[in-house]
Order: sequence, then C-alpha cells, then structure tokens
Amino acid sequence: MKENRVVEKDAPLRKDDLIVITGAGGFIAGNLALYFKNKGFTRIRGVDKKPVYEWYLRVPGVECLSLDCSQEEACKRVCEGAVEVYNLAADMGGMGFIERFRVECLRSILINTHMVEAAWRAGARRYFYSSSACAYNTLLQQDPKVRALKESDAYPAMAERGYGWEKLVSEMFCQEYWAERGLKAFIARFHNVYGPNGTWDGGREKAPAAICRKVIEALDSGSDKIRIWGDGTQTRSFMYIDDCVKGIDRIAHCDDLIATPINLGSSELVTINELVEKVEKIARVKLKREYDLNAPRGVAGRNSDNTFIKKVLKWEPHTPLDVGLRATYKWIEEQYRARKEGRRVIE
Repeated sequence: MKENRVVEKDAPLRKDDLIVITGAGGFIAGNLALYFKNKGFTRIRGVDKKPVYEWYLRVPGVECLSLDCSQEEACKRVCEGAVEVYNLAADMGGMGFIERFRVECLRSILINTHMVEAAWRAGARRYFYSSSACAYNTLLQQDPKVRALKESDAYPAMAERGYGWEKLVSEMFCQEYWAERGLKAFIARFHNVYGPNGTWDGGREKAPAAICRKVIEALDSGSDKIRIWGDGTQTRSFMYIDDCVKGIDRIAHCDDLIATPINLGSSELVTINELVEKVEKIARVKLKREYDLNAPRGVAGRNSDNTFIKKVLKWEPHTPLDVGLRATYKWIEEQYRARKEGRRVIE
C-alpha cells in the first residue's frame, strides 16, 4: 500500500500535542494512556463507552470521556484536535466471549469505520489500529504444534468467525485510508495480552488471568481441583502488557510500517497445561485437572512469528512468561482478597 504514496516526514510530536486513545477504560488502552503520561505527554484524551467509574485505570491528568465510538457523532467529538489517534476500542474478551457473542464482535467494525473517518477529517497525522491474531487463517492453526504465524498467513482469508473477520476487514479500511486519502495508518496484530489491571473474572478474561483466578479460588476454598477449558494441549503465546504498549509506540512511529500489518506478540509458545503448571508453581500448589471438552477452546495452536518485527524495529516483546505471570498473579490475588472483604474492585 505505501508504495502508492510519497511518505512525507512529520514534525516531531510535541509534549502538548493531543493524543486520543479509545477503549481507555479497558486493559490495554488504559495502560497505553499511562505509558504516554509517563513519557511526559500532557494532553491525552481517553475515551470509553463504560462510565468513568468502571474504568480499569484512571490516569491523573488524562481527559476521560464516556462516549460510544460505534456512533459517528461521538467519533467526531473524540477526534477534535487530535494529532495522533490510537483506536483500541472493541467489544471483545477471551475465547469464552468471542465464541459466544460473534454479533457483538462483528459490530465493532462500526467503531473503526467511524473512527478512521473522523481521524482523517480532523487532520490527525497518525492513526493506530489494534488488530488481532484472530485475523489469521484458522486452517493453519489446527495442530498444537503449529508453526509460528507470519504476517502473510492472513491470506487466503479464513479468519475466526466474528471477531477475526471484523479485524481483517478493519485492517483493509486502514490500508485504503492511506492509499486513497494519505492518512498514516498503523496496524498491529496482538497475540494474547496479559498482566495486572486487566479483566480477571466475569467471562471476558483471557487464559492467564482465568488460570490465576481459578488457582486462587482453589486455594481459598480448600479445593484440590482446577477446571480447564479443552484438553490442555492447546498452544498459545502470551505477551506481557509492558511489552505491548512499548510495541504500540514503536510501531505507530515507524514510517516503514504504514498500512502494513505486523505481529505484536511473544514467540514463547506454551500449552495450556504448561500455563497451569507455571501458575501452580507461583502459588506453590498442585491441583488435579478436570478438563471441560465442551467449553470454548479456540484454535488448536497459535504462535507469533517475530521475524518481521525484529527486522524492522530491531526489537520484539521479550518479558518471560514466568516473570509476567508472577506480577499478574500477585495483582489478581490482591483483587480477589479485596472483593472478598467487600471492597469495590474492577473485574
């Protein structure tokens, strides 16, 4: 896509330029707002459809708007004065959510449709879109010993129904806004992001948080069992949140990646059984496994091929799973105890 247009160099981003982040009441976008705040940026606008009191992270000094970005007029308001726009808003969750609520996942296409148009009309210089590894061809993910997925494996297209197809089509929107209208758009395909300050209960949580919570519940109740979705042989890679936000920043400021989807994920592949073992080691417990073969399990295997990101950025997500899991477990344990004591927590 980018070969069709001349790439003009932007003026350096000033600390008082307006950065817009959608989905800021959620896990990744909330941490992204904190990341930019810590880098010294003074004008950050966070947006989420949830009431502000339900946001996972409230970053001091960040403007917080409660607006539904699936609505065109809301997106116009959101993008007013924006220099850079980071669109991470989506109706999504872990496999338990995206397999059961495909219509809701598909409807997220409205968010990107209105946001990319509003960003372009507002004169934003850069637009970042958070895609997903769910956009990859599912026929390549039917074996737990899957080869790592490289960016070209999204085509021929056979994405996960619902969520994956929405991501793939939204990627195309971003590419065409660059090719036809000159908006510098950047696309990262996330691979299973985890860490503190994320969803850990209620049905939208992903595997690392779910396993941490289940182990904590077992310890608290005196149970010696843990229920696992699927047979435990499914394989995945999991990226720690700190690596994710650093990666977003690097990708969105690399002109070699305009309109070019890129993997953003760890290449450390583990089975779900191995993930459970790692959490058990942290908790110093050994539990009996009960496998729920009727539960949502997703594809058999998925891993990130990081050849391209290492070539372009000379960097890749590098936090070991053992390190990230320890921090995640500690945070979820604190939240679990607080909830048990009747204190308000975000789940």
